[in-house]
Amino acid sequence: MNELDSWVGEPLDSRQLLAFLQLAKTGSFTLAAREMNLSQSAVSHSIRALEEAVGCRVFDRLTKKVVLTQAGEHLLHHAEKIFREMAAAKTSLAHLGKWGRGRLRIGATPTACQYILPAVLREFKESFPDFQIMIEPGDTPDAVEALRQSRIDLALALEPRREDGVEFIPVFKDELAFILPPLHPWAQARKVDRAELAKQNYVLYNRKSQTFRLVDEYFREERVTLHSFIELGSMEAIKELVKLGLGVSILASWIAQDEIASGALVALPLGRRKLVRSWGVMHWKGRRLTLAEETFIGLCRSVSENLLQRAGEV
Repeated sequence: MNELDSWVGEPLDSRQLLAFLQLAKTGSFTLAAREMNLSQSAVSHSIRALEEAVGCRVFDRLTKKVVLTQAGEHLLHHAEKIFREMAAAKTSLAHLGKWGRGRLRIGATPTACQYILPAVLREFKESFPDFQIMIEPGDTPDAVEALRQSRIDLALALEPRREDGVEFIPVFKDELAFILPPLHPWAQARKVDRAELAKQNYVLYNRKSQTFRLVDEYFREERVTLHSFIELGSMEAIKELVKLGLGVSILASWIAQDEIASGALVALPLGRRKLVRSWGVMHWKGRRLTLAEETFIGLCRSVSENLLQRAGEV
């Protein structure tokens, strides 16, 4: 038996507690019954049932009035707290029922947090200014786990391997490319030397990520082993190391579009066979999305489309 079962088994009756509060307030069965639009016998029955439930008397019956016993004073403290909490819950739910109010908990990869979410949330707040938004950063496996634990409502991430119970809504696709400093021999020749692939130093996104898995599988199928690499969890740090000539990276062009446009970095195709990633929004399968959630997904599509157009990927 869990903790919830242990106290939900025999809860106090809220109507009996309400009668108790009214009687404690008025000190009279007659007045309490009048306040509650009940008969005096109905109030008396509620108090007797309450005393049977708690196992002791909560009122002393005097000639013309009733007064709280020591047990009754103790119960009064709890009863008032219970009804304050119930009133607060009702008010809170009433606010949630009003247009434009609510909560959206989003999981997102660090890349999405940096390059996609700022523009999405800026536009989202224009339509839902009173929404409370919470962001939980994490790579695709972390986002799936956060969904399973109900810590988030939606996750903007790369498509995972098959996950039971999780629905993936495609948003956009991108293509990974070699990202090089402009003085690298491949950048100078505007062509990748396939014989040199295994000899390069690489600066790659972290090993636990979906991107690393895709890159690793791609080169295994090409029968190339990437022997030497630096592993980082920040796209900005990866780009800086590449600029310094410390290695070659494998990123989507839209992530480095400003550096490519300025000539600080160069992008070259991986080869004849493309490495394409699928981005999307995940949620629990079968759960009906709210208007706010559907709006969020639509904004992710429009913002990512603009990013890809600027990078020349569409």
